[in-house]
Amino acid sequence: MALLEVKQDVRDAAVVVSAGGDIDSGTVDTLVTHLDAALQAASDHPMKLLVLELADVTYFGSAGLNAVLGCYERGRSDGVSVRLVASNAEVIMPIEVTKLDNVLRPYQTVTDALSATDGTDESR
Repeated sequence: MALLEVKQDVRDAAVVVSAGGDIDSGTVDTLVTHLDAALQAASDHPMKLLVLELADVTYFGSAGLNAVLGCYERGRSDGVSVRLVASNAEVIMPIEVTKLDNVLRPYQTVTDALSATDGTDESR
């Protein structure tokens, strides 16, 4: 099992959280702690944008999916746009199987997520 590593980077354009390793029931509390802190930072950020980058995730279980969806929903209620970056099958497959790709709408790269012009996830 790969340990979960989570990093937060506050940039001019957004708060970016990068996670790598396994996201499962044993590591999800670490992810949720970081996501909560990042949401707080993003709500205080002038751009009100949180980008969650999961390219280095090696396992993405239902606990991880629920954590990401919860972050997205909390961000939406707090006025923070949460954008997911993932192109790896480990993350994309669970999102597609659960039909959450219409909600989370993963971007290919952090640059793509940051350069979306409308500021919302709705018009991608």
